[in-house]
Amino acid sequence: MSNLIAIQMNSSESVADNLQFVEKQLQNLQAQRPCLVVLPECFACFGGKEDTILNIAEDLGHGPIQQKLKAMAKQYDVWLVAGSMPITCGLQNKYTASCLLIDNAGNLVEEYQKIHLFDVQVADNTGSYLESRTTQAGSKLVVTNTPFGVLGMAICYDVRFAGMFQAMAEISQLDILTLPAAFTQRTGQAHWDALLTARAIENQCYLVAANQTGEHGNKRQTYGHSCIISPWGEKLAELTTQTGLIQSPIDHNLLTEIRNNMPVYQHNKFRSHLV
Repeated sequence: MSNLIAIQMNSSESVADNLQFVEKQLQNLQAQRPCLVVLPECFACFGGKEDTILNIAEDLGHGPIQQKLKAMAKQYDVWLVAGSMPITCGLQNKYTASCLLIDNAGNLVEEYQKIHLFDVQVADNTGSYLESRTTQAGSKLVVTNTPFGVLGMAICYDVRFAGMFQAMAEISQLDILTLPAAFTQRTGQAHWDALLTARAIENQCYLVAANQTGEHGNKRQTYGHSCIISPWGEKLAELTTQTGLIQSPIDHNLLTEIRNNMPVYQHNKFRSHLV
């Protein structure tokens, strides 16, 4: 049976420390293979100044962070959804916030570039967020076949845009949705559970959300509460505010049963081929 895993982190500015934390979780992982492991947004570097992340940006497929991720995926026999990390995009002083899918042989399978950028005001320690200042938005949906089923990839703020996931379903009905995040304490407390549960129920898929947690070096506050949600909207596993990992098996018989009993994908009158 396949297993879904989310790692919750309190990432710092130190790439070495953050990667060491990820490896420690994988070393201690006790789960039947195959495993799909989801890391949070900005897992490799978080909580510093904007140029700190810019300075660690790598070309896609190359660089020490990606090499370490590939080596860990192969050594520990897991598929990695590497949250988000900065990938060069050809624009000065900008990068893409890219989520990388790496298979258990250490191969880069997919790259998803965050589409919706967090340019908002929040009543917290940070106050004003302007991701677009340093991040180049992506424009391509990523839906791909894996040993775990059809996988859709999104990042953090994307979860608020239900139309994005409806568009994914136009490509193929999702079995699993992965959502690396650095959801703020304030917005997470208000909306995290509701948004995640809605996306899982609407798409009748498993949802694996890996979040940052706690206060970071620049006083940014993140919500934690990483979780795995069933296609019926049940919370199968959750970490509140501590770091570490959670896991749950994926039950393909349950996916089939739910979809047969309530075939919303077929009933949807707004799918483009019906218009």
